[in-house]
Amino acid sequence: MAAADALVAAFGQGRVEDYFDRFAADATFVFHTTGERLDSRAAYRELWRRWETEDGFRVLACTSSGQLVQLLGTTAVFSHDVRTTVATHAGEETVEERETIVFARAEVPGGWLAVHEHLSPRPAPAV
Repeated sequence: MAAADALVAAFGQGRVEDYFDRFAADATFVFHTTGERLDSRAAYRELWRRWETEDGFRVLACTSSGQLVQLLGTTAVFSHDVRTTVATHAGEETVEERETIVFARAEVPGGWLAVHEHLSPRPAPAV
């Protein structure tokens, strides 16, 4: 849970390099806002740089709720609901999403690195 909390905090506080350092170099990423799977941390970092340059993208805040960690030996699966506020040249926007991050034990401070992230839109509550 500490590894997940640290990753979410780095993201939400706009500590971009700290955020990316929490992913393995060969981590993969599946985002509903991106047409293809990103097959490395470097590919995601390059996409992030494009967002910053072209759109003025920056994260203003991130709140995690409904957290669940499933420990599976040297792997941990973290899932949660996430509310993120971002700014771009178009203004501010808050999005509600669901996210799963897979962590693997690693020889790093904290002992875990994220190896996969999957982000999807959060469905509207049932009425």
